[in-house]
Amino acid sequence: QVQLVESGGGLVQPGGSLRLSCTASGLTLDSYAIGWFRQVPGKEREGVSCISANNGYTYYTESVKGRFTISRDNVKNTVYLQMNSLKPEDTDVYRCAVGFLCGLGSAARYEFWGQGTQVTVSS
Repeated sequence: QVQLVESGGGLVQPGGSLRLSCTASGLTLDSYAIGWFRQVPGKEREGVSCISANNGYTYYTESVKGRFTISRDNVKNTVYLQMNSLKPEDTDVYRCAVGFLCGLGSAARYEFWGQGTQVTVSS
């Protein structure tokens, strides 16, 4: 059974940093593309970042470029999203997802999803 568990969310002041983790069981993450999405109820799901399976290419939505960094630790079977210079508009529930190809605009490409971790940026 595949399970993805996100952690690392919380409350942070504007300009602060958080590191989200996505740890998998039931599959090996380095064989898949891993995406991070964010969504709150009533808003459209937004692809934030993705790291591809074979070559490790990384992709970011425009609003987080230069601030967020996605990476993977194959030994720990974990993918990270380092978030720096956080802004109030980054407040959201962040979920990781597993697929075969990266596609920030195509949530349907991803087969397995975690439950999410809340990120709140507020003073």
